[in-house]
Amino acid sequence: MTNIPHILLAAGTSKRMGQPKQLLRWTNKSLIQFQVETILPTTEKLYIILGAYAPLIHPLLKNYKVELIQFDQWEKGMSNSLAYGIQEIFHSNPKIEGILVSLIDQPLVTTSHFLNMRANFIKGKNQIIASESDSGWSGVPVLFDAYYFDELQKLSGEEGAKRILKKNKANTILINAGNALIDMDTPEVYQKLFKKFNPQS
Repeated sequence: MTNIPHILLAAGTSKRMGQPKQLLRWTNKSLIQFQVETILPTTEKLYIILGAYAPLIHPLLKNYKVELIQFDQWEKGMSNSLAYGIQEIFHSNPKIEGILVSLIDQPLVTTSHFLNMRANFIKGKNQIIASESDSGWSGVPVLFDAYYFDELQKLSGEEGAKRILKKNKANTILINAGNALIDMDTPEVYQKLFKKFNPQS
């Protein structure tokens, strides 16, 4: 397996949801546990960026083989969380070849999609492997070659890594994810998806 750790961004306040997304019920467990179990079969190293609600989340993850990174300035936004996470990971493991980034609020993304992204990665080609929906939207989950680490570590604000994607279209490979890229941002979307994908719950 290539040396490409996975970062799960889970530091936000879930302002629009009105309660911590990380703790929402999904299947028979919390959303963050569900996400961890989806990701772990695809990577040798899973880092989870925590910020808001970290004390509530820690007990849920004690039995999983994950590395937790605490980002105390999570109010600054997702880009800052990602930048800090990459700084920390790269500092402790400077030989990593890339990084795969996913979000806590995309529970429909499958283990096989993450594996497919990795299967399309070729070391040393300055690739970005991004996900694309059936409607043509592209973005996270996204795999960045280590070539982009300098730029990723300087991100700030809420735009995330979209700017890097836009600038490097020629190096970007899009992997279709069907309808799995829905962001679960509001109670209405959560309830709708929960009823559809957790019919036995």
